[in-house]
Amino acid sequence: MAKKKIVKKGKKPHKNKPTSKKYTKYQVNGDIVTRQRSCPRCGPGIFLMEAKDRVYCGKCHYAEFN
Repeated sequence: MAKKKIVKKGKKPHKNKPTSKKYTKYQVNGDIVTRQRSCPRCGPGIFLMEAKDRVYCGKCHYAEFN
């Protein structure tokens, strides 16, 4: 006879998700809030990642090299 696998039942243990770092993409100057660069293809809600030699969009893979 084949042995059955034992499956634990019940709740899964809670795992903390990493916190969002979206607050680093904004600058507050007095009453004015300015955003860092956003993707020209995706629009103003998607920010570009900054590496030492390029800026990159993780959603549509847009890249600009310096």
